[in-house]
Amino acid sequence: MTSETAVNKHRWLILGIVLAAEIMDLLDSTIVNVAGPSLKDELGATPSALQWVIGGYTLTLGAGLVLGGRLADRYSRRNVFLLGLVSFTITSLLCAIAPNIESLIAFRLIQGFAGAMVLPHVIGFIRDVFPPEELGKAFAVFGPVFGLGGILGPIIGGFIIDGDIASTGWRAVFLVNIPIGVINIALAWKYLPKHATDHSIKIDLLGSLLIMSSSALLLLPLIQGQEAGWPLWTFLSLGASLFGFGIFALQQRWVISRKNTPLVNPDIFKSKTYNLGLAGIFTFFAGFTGVYLIITLFLQIGEGYSARGAGIANIAIALGTAIGGALSGAVLADKFGTRVLQMGACAQIIGALLLFFALPDMQSFNFWHIAPGMLVSGFGTGLVVAALFDAILLAIKDELVGSASGVLSAIQSIASSVGVAIFGTIFFNKVTTGHIDQGFRNALLLQVGLVSVFLVITFFLPKKSMDNTEYAH
Repeated sequence: MTSETAVNKHRWLILGIVLAAEIMDLLDSTIVNVAGPSLKDELGATPSALQWVIGGYTLTLGAGLVLGGRLADRYSRRNVFLLGLVSFTITSLLCAIAPNIESLIAFRLIQGFAGAMVLPHVIGFIRDVFPPEELGKAFAVFGPVFGLGGILGPIIGGFIIDGDIASTGWRAVFLVNIPIGVINIALAWKYLPKHATDHSIKIDLLGSLLIMSSSALLLLPLIQGQEAGWPLWTFLSLGASLFGFGIFALQQRWVISRKNTPLVNPDIFKSKTYNLGLAGIFTFFAGFTGVYLIITLFLQIGEGYSARGAGIANIAIALGTAIGGALSGAVLADKFGTRVLQMGACAQIIGALLLFFALPDMQSFNFWHIAPGMLVSGFGTGLVVAALFDAILLAIKDELVGSASGVLSAIQSIASSVGVAIFGTIFFNKVTTGHIDQGFRNALLLQVGLVSVFLVITFFLPKKSMDNTEYAH
């Protein structure tokens, strides 16, 4: 039996292995959303510390994604995937036993980077082991997992925390990764296909450092600025972040001029449509990630919901997302092209406005006041997420799609961390004065603004297809 035959024989098991790893990565981006009160009571977490626990993970995840993909070119996809999976499992244990909030933040940052060694390779493994005629079936399973992974986090986290397994409380959301990780490591070691390594490929460590440091300089003032009173260093940090990203772009061209392999092929940025798409990805993911966190915090801090209660409330968002994603992927995206993005953006705006106007006085609050808005907002999220990446990548040449999609994924994660920081700052600013409902409303208005920007951007994306003539200009 040849190795190829053996791999093909186990292709559905391999799909399960890579999806299990992806689910762990995606769930951990939001599973801590409902742990705020527990972290405050047990570890003395401040609002900014909570934002670091949640946003720090997605920051290092996004900042490391492109590097994770490039490491696989040199050391093989299987080896990097296994390294990431082992590291993720170990750091999950470290998070679970963290003695204080500072160590938990540090372990979460490392955990996100470990996740970045796993996520870039899922699609590659699927393409490796499935014949062309079965790829559609495989991606039909992959799509819903990717779309709902992060959104289901608060629901699952709520049940785990309130279940208080062996009196572990919030620590159980990390401990649950241990048995799953160990089993998945053993299966991945045995069944994942092996690839040849290519040590002639050089890893651009300077470029990686520039991306990570610039991302950190962006997030730091957004989280700490409010608490520190917005001193001069916060604005200098934001300026240094933008400068760092600019230096990174120049450095990548220098790497190419020396006949070395860049982290990101700068040619992808020759497309104005793609650049607009990056802005669209950023505004959209910052908006919905931030406001969904605030909904959970409002229910727990403002209305006294338990972790499980807040998790159950998030089912309305998850249900709407599942319906929107299914319709977009199966019917609407092919028929309407980027117009489905406009439909989704409008649905999100309507959902945010329903939440804004349905939110009554705190004394007469009832979950059913906001359930319709959450459902409609989730529906809009599903419509967009299922079609957004493909719509943007239509502007990119085939040979550049790998680099372009890696950057999109990185921007998505970094935008999510920025959303957590900005929305958290706006919300907690009102929490400290006792106006929690106003903090929620302010967050909703910001989301409407961000989604409106995204809506405008969608009109400049390719309708359904394009011939990539932008590169001729």
